[in-house]
Amino acid sequence: MSTVKENDTVRVHYTGTTDDGVTFDSSRERNEPLEFTMGQGQLIPGFEKAVTGMKVGDTTQVRIPADEAYGEAREEMIVEVERSKLPADITPEVGMQLQVQQPNGQPMPVVVKTVTDTHITLDANHPLAGQALNFDIELVEIK
Repeated sequence: MSTVKENDTVRVHYTGTTDDGVTFDSSRERNEPLEFTMGQGQLIPGFEKAVTGMKVGDTTQVRIPADEAYGEAREEMIVEVERSKLPADITPEVGMQLQVQQPNGQPMPVVVKTVTDTHITLDANHPLAGQALNFDIELVEIK
């Protein structure tokens, strides 16, 4: 029986949780396995590392440190903006997700972290940055 290696296209079921037990994503809720090609950079490095060498039907539980997941939260990704710079129809609230336009024209998702009468703080880090992630993974298929 073959094992997963670089450039294989695989299908896996997985459930991802944070260290405090909160589920942040699961293919089982969608009833469809996740399909991806190994070594293409489609997933966080620690996830691909965990799948490497598995055989169809194998399951594994893995804890992926932040540096092999979404990285550490970076201070330079947090900015304070004057509320007057927001469109008039937006009333910012902590936790609200917005999109800002980068200098190259590409949209970037941000989360509102703080709100005052004059300013808001926006965080462009991935919501799971700085966290270790836990995955239960089942290899369903190697194509």
